[in-house]
Amino acid sequence: MSAGAGSHAHPPLAGGALVLGTLALSLGTFMNVLDTSIANVSLPHIAGDLGVSPSQGTWVITSFGVANAIAVPLTGWLTQRFGQVRLFMASVLLFVLTSFLCGLAPTFELLIAFRAMQGFVAGPMIPLSQTLLLASYPRARSGTALAFAGMTTLIAPVVGPLAGGWITDNIGWPWIFFINVPVGLVAAFFTWVLYRDRETPTRKLPVDTIGLALLVLWVGAMQVMLDKGKELDWFSSGLIVGLAVVSVVGFAFFVVWELTDRHPVVEIRLFGQRNFLFATLCISVAYGIFFGTLVLLPLWLQQWMGYTATQAGWALAPVGLLALLLTPLVGRMVNRVDPRPIVTLSFLIFALVMGMRALFSTDTDLAAVMVPTVIQGAAVACFFVPLMAISLSGLTPERIPAATGLFNFARITAGAFGTSLSTTMWEERAAMHHAQLVEHLTPDSLPTTQALEAARGLGLSREQGLALLNRLVDTQAFTIAADEIFYLAALLFLLLAGLVWFTRPQRHGPGAPIDAASAH
Repeated sequence: MSAGAGSHAHPPLAGGALVLGTLALSLGTFMNVLDTSIANVSLPHIAGDLGVSPSQGTWVITSFGVANAIAVPLTGWLTQRFGQVRLFMASVLLFVLTSFLCGLAPTFELLIAFRAMQGFVAGPMIPLSQTLLLASYPRARSGTALAFAGMTTLIAPVVGPLAGGWITDNIGWPWIFFINVPVGLVAAFFTWVLYRDRETPTRKLPVDTIGLALLVLWVGAMQVMLDKGKELDWFSSGLIVGLAVVSVVGFAFFVVWELTDRHPVVEIRLFGQRNFLFATLCISVAYGIFFGTLVLLPLWLQQWMGYTATQAGWALAPVGLLALLLTPLVGRMVNRVDPRPIVTLSFLIFALVMGMRALFSTDTDLAAVMVPTVIQGAAVACFFVPLMAISLSGLTPERIPAATGLFNFARITAGAFGTSLSTTMWEERAAMHHAQLVEHLTPDSLPTTQALEAARGLGLSREQGLALLNRLVDTQAFTIAADEIFYLAALLFLLLAGLVWFTRPQRHGPGAPIDAASAH
């Protein structure tokens, strides 16, 4: 994304214009990222209204994520073809339109189609908002600009469940999409007023249509495989085997093609840079775990702990407290100190949080659920901005925009994959634990007789009593399964805390994070 050629001909913004510009760009990004998580706590309602299971309902999240990730690498070509400001404006306005269509969707199939469209048109929004933010700030304050980008990217998934829960319970789930309309129009208006005279030069470049087609093929096949696998019993299904083959072969051809094409849609050679490789690997795994558990927790709370959508949203909201306080501080520190200790601290806090959640039981109350959520805010603040800075370290200015796009592509794709993997593992482990628990239940066993006596006391039949007992077994099984996933997440974060030390970030020099703005 050679986005900045014309950008640095314009001086940085100042005063009220800088404040309004930051708010407008951040609002657009916030709206985008919000939509990756706002549906999390609404999934049971959406699934119920549209006649699908909650597990199928996760397609509402993954379809957006995959389409969004596929569109991100196109940002470079589209920017040079149409210009930064025009492309950002088009992305915001098309996002408003597709959001409106999502809210009107009468069937699940149409909702998934509109969500995929929404994710695709949103693709350029985050990298362009980062580019325009960096161009708006003086070079010495590039860390502050990155901090605003990181704050909107990581706080929005927290506000999403809270807003989504309240809207779903009090108005109706279509309004989680309708609220984007006024927000997007405000962001578009102020962006156009402030940036229309700061447009970048345009030129016609060939687009890597074969690379794009291969990208859509292998990413799409893998996502459908992950989403449908649990329904079709995985590799006992010919469809799943076929999707796996398409994904692997498509990925192999994609890598070969991108390495040989003169204008690749994804600059794979960036992975030859040590810092970029390990920073992108860390953000991919970390964000996949973070977002996967962000989907899993409200599902467990609503389906098995009796929480409303609003209560589930409140259980996730406190993460924003420390994140809001610490993210600006981290943004100022990232160009002054080695970012690796900051990332390591973040991963260790994440491991602690997941370890605490692995102790949840059916007796866990809301306060106990919120404690690790509050602590997680510190981890959220300390991993995105430093990892982005590490990924850019050592790169020449002309490669930074492409690196930013690829970094975000990897993060967004990992979030979609993490959602599918976590929910799939949860259901499969719960089924196994259910089978193990019922082995100890016989018609004459104490839990069975107690359940039937309680049912009689409530005026229920024997069949209803057995159904109640089965519900209790399911609650225990899904709780144990969730604990196992949180425990695995804790172990993975401990491994990531060591992996980040394979990077060698530069603190000063032409490729250091502080000079990133020179590429924009």
